[in-house]
Amino acid sequence: MPELPDVEALRQYLQATSLHQEIEDVEVRAARLVASDEMSERAAIQALEEALVGRSFTSTRRHGKYLLVALDGREDKSLVLHFDMTGGLKYFEDMAEEPEYDRVLFHFANGYHLAYQSMRKLGEVRVVDDVEAFIDEKGLGPDALDPGLDLAAFKKAVGSRRAMTKSVLMDQGTIAGIGNVYSDEILFQARVHPRTKINKLDEKGVEVLFHAMKDVLQKGIACQAESEQFPESFIIPHRHEGGECPRCGTELGRVQVSSRHAYYCPNCQQKKGS
Repeated sequence: MPELPDVEALRQYLQATSLHQEIEDVEVRAARLVASDEMSERAAIQALEEALVGRSFTSTRRHGKYLLVALDGREDKSLVLHFDMTGGLKYFEDMAEEPEYDRVLFHFANGYHLAYQSMRKLGEVRVVDDVEAFIDEKGLGPDALDPGLDLAAFKKAVGSRRAMTKSVLMDQGTIAGIGNVYSDEILFQARVHPRTKINKLDEKGVEVLFHAMKDVLQKGIACQAESEQFPESFIIPHRHEGGECPRCGTELGRVQVSSRHAYYCPNCQQKKGS
């Protein structure tokens, strides 16, 4: 599933390709992506078209795993994109080069197109009236790279939790943007076992975890979330069956945490407490 660095790469891509171009048409090929509890699929598609056609994208931002795209002349209205398991974006001109699994197409007046791709037809495409209200409605915590999420705020957010550290990192209501892959990397860099309960970390341990979180996510963005671009000192390039720890050479272990599988080094990341 795309995590914060992946979505940031998509944000930068949309920012570089698709701003300030009049949207001539919106073509929805997977109605489930725009459906809502408040209206039928047909009504949801019509509402999306009415909000976008004749408008343009003016700016982008990201909150956790959500990409938010502001619309011109629409006050606070924004397009919301969530990519779920297999989503992505492709900007192109010739329909003969139409990408695979394009589920929503934004056709621009200049002859170009932006495709929202999703192999499994999972994700979300909708227009919201107020981004901040949407974030509150989704129950999202602060973005993991929000400058306001400093060490004191991080300690406050996680301090009262008694769950396993990996689960806390992946809890979007606590901190938004971290999923299965990057939580493994953060824990590896902080030398914390994924099943160690976060309340078993001392003050220094929480501080190390905080800085590892910030550093790993920034590195993920710098690498455009491409696993082959990561330094060999990271676990991500080795995060597979039979992979070895880049520090000590121990074969990586795998444990289940909150229905997800975590990769870790049994030597470098020993569990603390029970």
